[in-house]
Amino acid sequence: MDFLKSERVNPLVLLQAIFQTAIDGIIAIDEGGVIRLVNPAITALFQYTSEELIGQNISILMATPHRSRHDGYMKNYYETGEKKIIGIGRETEGRRKDGTTFALRLSVSEIQLNGQRVFTGIIHDLSEQKKAEAQIKQLNAELEERVEQRTNEINAALEKLMQTNKKLESEVKERKKVEDLLRATEREIRVALEKEKELNELKSQFITMTSHEFRTPLSTILSSAALVEMYQNKNLAEKAVKHLHRIRHSVNDLTSILNDFNALGSLEHDEIQPNFSLFYLRDCCRKVIEQISDQLKPGQQIEFQAAPEMPEKIYSDQNLLELILVNLLSNAIKYSPENSTVYCRSELSGQHLIIKIKDEGIGIPTAEQSHLFTRFFRGSNVTNIKGTGLGLNLAKRYVELLRGEITFHSEIAKGTLFTVQIPKNQYHEENISH
Repeated sequence: MDFLKSERVNPLVLLQAIFQTAIDGIIAIDEGGVIRLVNPAITALFQYTSEELIGQNISILMATPHRSRHDGYMKNYYETGEKKIIGIGRETEGRRKDGTTFALRLSVSEIQLNGQRVFTGIIHDLSEQKKAEAQIKQLNAELEERVEQRTNEINAALEKLMQTNKKLESEVKERKKVEDLLRATEREIRVALEKEKELNELKSQFITMTSHEFRTPLSTILSSAALVEMYQNKNLAEKAVKHLHRIRHSVNDLTSILNDFNALGSLEHDEIQPNFSLFYLRDCCRKVIEQISDQLKPGQQIEFQAAPEMPEKIYSDQNLLELILVNLLSNAIKYSPENSTVYCRSELSGQHLIIKIKDEGIGIPTAEQSHLFTRFFRGSNVTNIKGTGLGLNLAKRYVELLRGEITFHSEIAKGTLFTVQIPKNQYHEENISH
């Protein structure tokens, strides 16, 4: 402090300079609370001029509720000597000229001048500090909110993960049960297939044995009946001839049944394979019609017609085609009444041969039509008509061997139409020429 002792430095001038340039506001009031002195920082802070402030009560710069209570504070201090602000300092609010308020820190000191009390206040603007604190609070609040939100999300994710794990555990257990059940079912199916295979082998052996054991005596009976007819004398009773015809017809029926069983056994063992060749279609159809003509009932007839565009020859398996026609025509005759007509038509559709067999018979019940090609199936309306239920099943399998298909349409008491479609040439033309 040597520079203060210098004659060049006037302490009053120095004090005045400090007062005028201080960053914080400096204000002095008397015992009555009247403003006596302010520095430029005060006028800048409260937006008043020094002329507007000097002579005014200090409450002009106070915010509610301190504004109305200031005089009471001063009176209480004078009476009790209890200091609430003086020498302590505190944060409070100031009021600008335009009525807006701001945060400040107030430090008050008391001095005696000429026997009077003078109170000096140092005011520090806290606006920026409070603004920064508010921003920090807001950031903290946002951070806490984000932390809480993130915590909730993590908890929700953990809960979902736990639920997923429980669900997966349940699914794994359920899947294991299903797998165990499938394994058990697979074993049962394997055992059932083995049994079915064994039964099929036994059935095939039975069919083969039956066909072999019955064919020879039936052939003998049939030939004997034919010889009796051939060498009968004129005196043979007419009834005996009738019985001979019955023997022949019955033997033919039994032979047909055995042929069906034998064919079924051959199909089961894949012993029947197509043997393609070039042959006359019309001759094939007429041969079959002539072959089964003895099955016709009184007044029945078979009407055959080939479309004009039909080729003379086709390349297919003649034997399988004859078996298909025999089965379909025999059924048509069997299930049609006397004095009815069975129609056999052949036509072309692109590269396919179409054969249609139509009768005027009893028809197939609608509810049973889905089972028509099932092995051993017979309709509920044919109980009085002989049959094994194998004919249509065999016909369908023969058609499939020729790479074709068979369909039908039937109405009760109106008749049934079967349509067979097979390729007219099983191979390309160059193969046919060979």
